[in-house]
Amino acid sequence: MSVKLRLNTATATKVVLAKIGNPLREEPLQTSREVFQVAEGDQEALTALFLKPFKACIAHRFTHHASLQQHEVNNCAKAIFEDEEKLLAKGVEIAQRLYAKSNHPNIKAGDLCISLLKEVHIEGELVSGLCILKSDSVVPFLTITPRNGDLQLSTEHGINPDKIDKGCLILNYWAEKGYYVLTFDRSGGDTRFWVREFLGVEAVPDAAFLTNAYAKMAVSFLEEQQPADDDSPPWETATAAKDALDYFEDREKFDLEEFGQTVLKSPEVIAKFDEHRARIEEEQGQPLEKTFEISKKDLTKAKKRIAAVLKLDTGVEIHIKPAASETDPQLERGFDDNKGMKYVKVYYNRDLSAS
Repeated sequence: MSVKLRLNTATATKVVLAKIGNPLREEPLQTSREVFQVAEGDQEALTALFLKPFKACIAHRFTHHASLQQHEVNNCAKAIFEDEEKLLAKGVEIAQRLYAKSNHPNIKAGDLCISLLKEVHIEGELVSGLCILKSDSVVPFLTITPRNGDLQLSTEHGINPDKIDKGCLILNYWAEKGYYVLTFDRSGGDTRFWVREFLGVEAVPDAAFLTNAYAKMAVSFLEEQQPADDDSPPWETATAAKDALDYFEDREKFDLEEFGQTVLKSPEVIAKFDEHRARIEEEQGQPLEKTFEISKKDLTKAKKRIAAVLKLDTGVEIHIKPAASETDPQLERGFDDNKGMKYVKVYYNRDLSAS
């Protein structure tokens, strides 16, 4: 179900802007009165800034418990794709929906950009797109400008493109399935607000999504199995996680039953993993397929993210990559009788942070 997508052909042409407050704090909603037309000379740079966060996103689609015809954001996107003259009215509707959903004390006020895109390349087609970006904070910028034959330094506040907190890219593709939607949330909090309550999307269960989901699930499950007071070296968890992912490496297809028998082995551990998977499914709001084609590209990314973390009560953390644990992690653990404390001694040849 994965698709070929190219974003470098796209162009941002029109933008609807809004300032989204938090209704609980009686902060207002302010929206554009007119569509902002992006000047031709600014289109290339602005498009690149808008689309940069979406290059590594998992595909989603709109979903509704009754019917897609009752899905507000889906309907707004459909209306804009059918008639771009409706960008302002429907863009304001999207801003109003986001404002109505921002009624939690932890949700910050921010700036909203809703941009119409032309000629996004997907599966050999050139389609329109709708890019929605929300920035929860502004940062200061220094500007040096000529004035009266001299130079002047001034401070302005604006959106840092690399710090945009939330976004989604809706493509006019798979309309009957809920469109092809890319989304991200960098806020570090619960993404339920952005992904499920505002956008109302679910991940497309393709090979990339399922490989990522089960890879993360295997690692988090193995971390849960190590008791907090366990004195066993933390790199053993990283090694166990790597061994689990080696199952993916050696196969073209994933089979949950075979994974349990081959990797988890004991009925007790398999039962615990099933409980862990059920919790993940509930959090994501959708069931996970038990068999699927393995995406080797996404597996490689997952393996690079594995690291054991030894967290000490003195505020020190030691991160151990699985590659270090394959032979000797060069760590020595012991107990100092004079201080009455445990210790970790680290051996190394060169400080890589200095290179």
